[in-house]
Amino acid sequence: MQHCPCQRSLLGSLSFAALLSALPCQAQSSDPLELGGVEVTARHVQEDSVEAEQLQHFQAADLQDVFESSPEVSVGGGPGVAQKLYLRGFEDTLLNITIDGASQPGQTFHHTGRIGIEPELLKRAEVQAGTGDATSGPGALGGSIRFVTKDPDDLLREGEQVGALIKGGYFSRAEGYKTSSSLYGRFNESWSALAVATYQDQNDYEDGNGRDVLGTGARQQLGFAKLVGRLADEQTLRLSYEKRTDEGERTQRPQWIPSSFNPLFPLETERETWTLKYGWNPLSELVDLEVTTYHTSTELQQDGRWGLYIGDTASAGLDVRNTSEFGAHRLTYGIDYRDDKTSLGPAGDRDLDQEEGSVLGFYVQDSYRLTERLLLGMGVRYDRYRLDDRDGQDFADAGFSPNLSLRYQVTPQLALLAGHSQALRGVQVRDAFKLDAAANEADLDAEKARTNELGFEFREGGLELSGKVYDTRIRDAIYDPSGRPNLYVNGGTLKSRGVLLQSAYHWQQLSVGLSFHHNDIELDGDDLSVYEHNGLGTTLGDTWIGFADYRVGDRLNLGWQGRFVQAVDSLHTGVGTLNKPGYGVHDLYAQWAALPDERLVLNLTLKNVFDKQYLDHASNEDFERIPGYEGVRGSDESGRELRLGVALRI
Repeated sequence: MQHCPCQRSLLGSLSFAALLSALPCQAQSSDPLELGGVEVTARHVQEDSVEAEQLQHFQAADLQDVFESSPEVSVGGGPGVAQKLYLRGFEDTLLNITIDGASQPGQTFHHTGRIGIEPELLKRAEVQAGTGDATSGPGALGGSIRFVTKDPDDLLREGEQVGALIKGGYFSRAEGYKTSSSLYGRFNESWSALAVATYQDQNDYEDGNGRDVLGTGARQQLGFAKLVGRLADEQTLRLSYEKRTDEGERTQRPQWIPSSFNPLFPLETERETWTLKYGWNPLSELVDLEVTTYHTSTELQQDGRWGLYIGDTASAGLDVRNTSEFGAHRLTYGIDYRDDKTSLGPAGDRDLDQEEGSVLGFYVQDSYRLTERLLLGMGVRYDRYRLDDRDGQDFADAGFSPNLSLRYQVTPQLALLAGHSQALRGVQVRDAFKLDAAANEADLDAEKARTNELGFEFREGGLELSGKVYDTRIRDAIYDPSGRPNLYVNGGTLKSRGVLLQSAYHWQQLSVGLSFHHNDIELDGDDLSVYEHNGLGTTLGDTWIGFADYRVGDRLNLGWQGRFVQAVDSLHTGVGTLNKPGYGVHDLYAQWAALPDERLVLNLTLKNVFDKQYLDHASNEDFERIPGYEGVRGSDESGRELRLGVALRI
């Protein structure tokens, strides 16, 4: 087993999905690190993922906590329901998001986030930045994020037939608490199951100046169940169900602070997801079949100035793929289909306004080892989009999305990488709470993205270094510009260009690392802001992330993490020039296994150690100094917070 206390590599973002499946692991050790009954796979240099162990250390409570160590990802918004994710400056509406293969394409309200995930469930979160490869699904314009939940075997220990994990936590800044109960077991050699229930209750948190941030209190509940069966030696079945709710007093536009035009109202969101996965892998290199079918729905209820209104999104889909290995090739090919529906209406007629769309895709992706040193990835997908919008307009788009990537192993330590990928996304269902207020321009064209990347990876002993430069462009980007009329149009060409540098060093019980990310994003030469470019992206300051993890013996882990964002001066908007002040935030953790075999684990986490008062760059910018824009501002982040946690394994 590797001696570093946390196999948290900062080199993970140099990933080309076509290469991942064919390359052997190059980590210092291929052995997994087990902590708290969760098998945590090392984050190798070919992939960028957030692992369960790291989430446990810092007692992750929301989406922002999940990705705070990822330099290319920023999450802002203040209250959890308003948190939006940005990857290389692109809003998550331009990404493919999946949970155990179930696509999450819908958006209920443009002033809230659209990704609701319980960190307690996660085995890992995989990030593919840049336009996706053929297996990433349809319309991965700016990249993809795949959330993978735990299986029963991730909690069961060797020789165990049944077990339980009970957790409790306290959050000082919001005077809140969280409980989690997991029951898992094996019925026989073929079948196992996992059930998880969590509840979190917190008041409005306080910012760094000790002031209550109104509208951030919440009550969250989660129910999750997964059944895993081995039908035969070569066949596996996974069935999972998840229901997650979030409720509280929120501003009418949760993305902004309370004001005279943005009062507090009761708001509730609910996401429900069913997923069925079947795998068949007989003793043949030509057959490795995976079938995934799912149904996911999200509901947002707001009891506001017009009474109770409900926005719904629902998606059902199927993905069938097979992987064949022959000679120097590893070929994955398949078909996927998704049907989407969005609706809005009052409590008595919740389907008053609605629209429906679908996308059908065919894809093939090959990893071809040309020589011992040169690996080629190439693929293409064809997608056909259809939409029947709220106003009775019909849209149809279709096209091919090719990709090509190269990896050349110069020496055993050094590899050079290059990649080019394209993606097409037709007109699709949009924000539910805009169905009655915004229309689609009649001649909307499909969005077309391309990404070019160059990079390197270096590994020598415990030292890891990597770097990349990238350029992503999305032509005919669709959005509803601020102002009137409310109309979705092809707004121009989005450009996201940047540099990522990462380093990490592992030595015995110590791991340290530092990363840097610079990103420039614009729309036809104009700076992006959350307010004016909702649904597209925002401008972020240069970001530095450092970490240090140290294992003190077999029972005690200590660690530090810092996120430092440089100021953005003179951000030009259509109504004036803004500044986005920089900030630096430090977090500490200590994890102690009080009983042998980690039957009792105590966690102490100190977030925002120096009580920094700041507005996250991924939140809505501060427009308040501009006359007529009072109240157009995101919520400040929480000040110093002590988190205490206990986990009891039975």
